[in-house]
Amino acid sequence: MDIPSQVQQSVSFIHNQMESAGVSGESRHFGLILGSGLGSLAHEIEDSITIPYAKTPGFPLSHVSGHAGNLVLGRIGQTKVVALAGRSHLYEGWASQHATLPVRVLAGLGVKNLVVSNASGGINPRFRSGQVVLIDQHIDGMRRSPFTPEELATQKAASDQSTAAMRAGHHGRLGSTYDENLMKQAERVAISLGFSLQRGTYLATLGPTYETRAEYRMFARMGADMVGMSTVPEVLVARSLGVRVLAFSIVTNVATPDAPTKTDHSEVLDWSKQAQSQLVPLIKTMLTEPQADLLG
Repeated sequence: MDIPSQVQQSVSFIHNQMESAGVSGESRHFGLILGSGLGSLAHEIEDSITIPYAKTPGFPLSHVSGHAGNLVLGRIGQTKVVALAGRSHLYEGWASQHATLPVRVLAGLGVKNLVVSNASGGINPRFRSGQVVLIDQHIDGMRRSPFTPEELATQKAASDQSTAAMRAGHHGRLGSTYDENLMKQAERVAISLGFSLQRGTYLATLGPTYETRAEYRMFARMGADMVGMSTVPEVLVARSLGVRVLAFSIVTNVATPDAPTKTDHSEVLDWSKQAQSQLVPLIKTMLTEPQADLLG
């Protein structure tokens, strides 16, 4: 079955589950992707129903600790949300198009804004373990297109038209991948909660191994502040569907390229859980009484 058909099948199944549970099928303004150690935010969703990925047609399953594998629909304050409690990773063997299918399903459920979270290794020496950082740029080190051949053909046609326009003297400018209004709102809310958010560039690699010291030095020279194994394919698909993106990265360990250190997944989860004390209230506050421009 092709990707569009899988998406439609998943959306129809979810709507049927909502109808059976007596939950309104109206569009959800916000989608949430809860990365490593951040599944607790799913418990903050009120009037919720939970649909396991395993029961949802077409959904890829995650086998990574800290990723529950549930779709949770409900509300946070006044805002209707749908959360992906856990994600699939390319290093688990999923094709990029299949791993990002849940993002397409969120768009099919009416999501216009997507909040993404992940855990990352810190490259910028000014960062500290447990710090929450706003992703304002990324470097795609995965090099795995999440788009279908049909979408790529459409993009090529659009590119050809753009090239023709440039030859005629009309030059386009790409907008930001990460929404500036959402980032500014997150920064304001963070200050009201007693902490500040720094911005940084996230570099995505395939994994599943953690980076060597030599790789950390190379990534720093490339301009990366954090490195992880997710998010970028999801963001690319979301933006292609017209969904605005706000992304947070929890720095779980800061690299020391000149001193041998050991990192394991349990350490990642421990730092992620510590950062929840900031990130969960931040997202809850933003969604409880969102400003009108955040519902666009």
